Amino acid sequence: MSATNIQQAGRLEHVEAPGSMLTKAAARGLAVLRYATGFVFLWAFLDKAFGLGYATPSAKAWIHGGSPTKGFLSSVDVGPLQGFFHTIAGTWYANWGFMLGLLGIGIALIAGIGLRIAAVSGTVLMAFMWLAEYPLASGSSNPIVDYHVVYAIVMIVSAAAYAGQTWGLGRLWAKLPLVQKNRWLI
Repeated sequence: MSATNIQQAGRLEHVEAPGSMLTKAAARGLAVLRYATGFVFLWAFLDKAFGLGYATPSAKAWIHGGSPTKGFLSSVDVGPLQGFFHTIAGTWYANWGFMLGLLGIGIALIAGIGLRIAAVSGTVLMAFMWLAEYPLASGSSNPIVDYHVVYAIVMIVSAAAYAGQTWGLGRLWAKLPLVQKNRWLI
């Protein structure tokens, strides 16, 4: 094999690092989208926990004894899981699971770490919320693709595109020995 053929074979075997095909503008756009989506989740947590007066009045805040799930889940009036949602509405495990999910997903997206876990858990949370609102029967303007689906897609794309590496802690996170051994933590 000639030196030229070896050089050509070497070039053909070269594989770009994940995300290296993104332009700087695209990577920055994904970072902004990641931050905005993270803030949606973090804000929902803060408003429900402390009753900031937007979706949750202070008197109904979690820290004042309010339930972050009771009102929403007990008012589910359509869909195949209506009875299930009524049963878990206001329970300690629904409240804690929902609030920890909002907080964890929000922090992960803003920090740019654990995006795979955030994408999976966020997609599950959005799927349950979609089922609770059940746009197929609730008169939604789009019975299939609503904001729950869009948020899930944003989280999946953020994880798949390593969006935490731009304006986030993703690069540092990926270098940790624990993350190196358990790549699902990226």
